[in-house]
Amino acid sequence: MQRITKQRVAVQHALDDLDDFRSAQQLHELLRSQGDGIGLATVYRALQALADDGAVDVLRTEGGENVYRRCARQEHHHHLVCRTCGRAVEIDGPTVEAWAASVGAQHGFTDIQHTVELFGTCADCRAAS
Repeated sequence: MQRITKQRVAVQHALDDLDDFRSAQQLHELLRSQGDGIGLATVYRALQALADDGAVDVLRTEGGENVYRRCARQEHHHHLVCRTCGRAVEIDGPTVEAWAASVGAQHGFTDIQHTVELFGTCADCRAAS
């Protein structure tokens, strides 16, 4: 169990107010603009601790950068993410779950873990273009 620091709480609160995925740099800029003197390395450490605890979801962007989002659901789920604005929707994927288990079983694997994220353009961004 890691110690909960005021910096980690600040990162948690910043994530609570967002509905899209953000990079450590974006969260750092947001916190600094709100008057928090938190350092970028501290933001990275706080995000890693939150990810390790399962308190945030992590996606890797096409450019290879990790982005983070606080999720309301603790159980396994997937995301539908807008490529334009970054808005994310939590979704269930029973077909994906069944497929992953089936593929694992076909090859003699158990305890299958996976990550599936869907990217597209949300209705608001589509209407704005």
